[in-house]
Amino acid sequence: MRYSYRTKGTCSQIINFDIEDNKVSNVEFIGGCNGNLQGISKLCEGMDANELIDKLSGIRCGFKNTSCPDQLAKAIKENLK
Repeated sequence: MRYSYRTKGTCSQIINFDIEDNKVSNVEFIGGCNGNLQGISKLCEGMDANELIDKLSGIRCGFKNTSCPDQLAKAIKENLK
């Protein structure tokens, strides 16, 4: 199923992604640091949703309390069924 998540506190604005059989795919960040976010998207492809939540939760970007990877973890957690 396709999901869209509006980020909070990051340069990226929206994260689009799919979750099927607890696997994450087709991660797409709108806005943010294009090269880094493309890399994150590729690394996440086909990974278990719960494993991604564990690995990405709590990552901070500079002085911010969150980051694009942390926001992806929040988005996945919010949309797991």
